[in-house]
Amino acid sequence: MEKAKFGVLTVSDRASRGEYEDISGKYIIEYLHEVVSSPFEVIYRIVPDERELIEGALIHMADVEGCCLILTTGGTGPAPRDVTPEATEAVCQKMLPGFGELMRQVSLQQVPTAILSRQTAGIRNSTLIINLPGRPQSIKLCLDAVFPAVPYCIELIGGPYITTYEHRLKAFRPQK
Repeated sequence: MEKAKFGVLTVSDRASRGEYEDISGKYIIEYLHEVVSSPFEVIYRIVPDERELIEGALIHMADVEGCCLILTTGGTGPAPRDVTPEATEAVCQKMLPGFGELMRQVSLQQVPTAILSRQTAGIRNSTLIINLPGRPQSIKLCLDAVFPAVPYCIELIGGPYITTYEHRLKAFRPQK
């Protein structure tokens, strides 16, 4: 079985300067190990909230590193420096708004400020890029909601066959 490459990109001015530990990016990596049963490796980066640097990291992870999935955390709110969705849209050929819609829907059941989230997802060549929120509790909620569709999406865009630990999370695939 082909080993998948997953990118984890934390977007944070303070974490990129080493002012605090990146718990969100590390949480995403733990989550992947908890849910994905097929072989994979993680490419992990931290960049400041600068659109050009976010775009550059996404392009490098997709085109050079060969990641089939990139999960970003941070930079999806309404503040002036929150530009992760704009960077994602700039590097993708197709947008998948259903990911953001579902993440906001499940998050709104927990906290009313989820309406401020601008998370999105899109496809760059054969890479699925998903913007996640910045807090581990919110990341788990969002990934539990959308991840069942991720392996099949990656398959549809030419990526590797990804399996999950079904006792934890069952990936959706249509009946053949």
